[in-house]
Amino acid sequence: MKNISRSHRGTIFVEDAEVISQTAFAERQFIMRVRAPRCAQRARAGSFAHVTCDPAVPMRRPLSIMRADPEDGWIEFLYKIVGEGLRHLASRRPGDTLNILGPIGKPFAPDKARSRPLLIGGGVGIPPMVFLAEALSKDLPGHEPLVIMGSEIPFPFTEARSVLAVAGIDPGMNACMPLLEKWGVASRLTSLQGYPHCFKGYVTDLARKWLDALGKGELGQVQIFACGPTPMLRAVAELAQEYELPCQVSLEEYMACAVGGCAGCTVLVRTAEGPAMKRVCVDGPVFEASTVFAAD
Repeated sequence: MKNISRSHRGTIFVEDAEVISQTAFAERQFIMRVRAPRCAQRARAGSFAHVTCDPAVPMRRPLSIMRADPEDGWIEFLYKIVGEGLRHLASRRPGDTLNILGPIGKPFAPDKARSRPLLIGGGVGIPPMVFLAEALSKDLPGHEPLVIMGSEIPFPFTEARSVLAVAGIDPGMNACMPLLEKWGVASRLTSLQGYPHCFKGYVTDLARKWLDALGKGELGQVQIFACGPTPMLRAVAELAQEYELPCQVSLEEYMACAVGGCAGCTVLVRTAEGPAMKRVCVDGPVFEASTVFAAD
């Protein structure tokens, strides 16, 4: 494809993907699994795919990859219907075929020397955190990640009560994502809606409780990763700055081509050479938080 950024040639594939399953959740949320062996082989936590929702909708939609199985050749998306394109995508059924372009973007880069990663996902920013948590549980078994997820609508899974203790957090506020619990990864859920056993507050409020409960040595092992709405990411960046912790954020932007050709998804980023406009699709979507969100 002529418009793919030169540095990404040979790593982004166009693939006809068969829908394996499509599961509906409350508030028009869906988890779709598709068979896409080439994308599954290359996908990393933080990368996304550009998906053709329906022949009647010419523009693709960027969707974060929530899980990928390179052996079985499938990838999974979590999305919420917003607009005509995703409404059409929600009508696709097992056996249908949709065209995807992926995997796209710079993924998260965990520091192996920091064994207590903190993963924060809000709303449709949850999928990259699930992908990263799975990668950490497989590739860095000595690490102890904590995943904090926030949502103001019902979560797209059936919550469970965690048996994994988390420092600084009320044992009664132990709602978790069962899949993460299965992997041995501690998770906690937050919302302002008063859902049972969920922390009532913002993700950063709960993160602060955990950070304050850590000793100095433990705090030095923390690295923060986040994806979600821009106001949430800004708050997470400020939290990381306050505790002097490294932080990577995955940005959400509207995009057209998604492969670096149109420059329609640029954001202002501070670099060693000065301010620069960077493309979220291929220069990101993952950036160092301090380069995107200015310190006060």
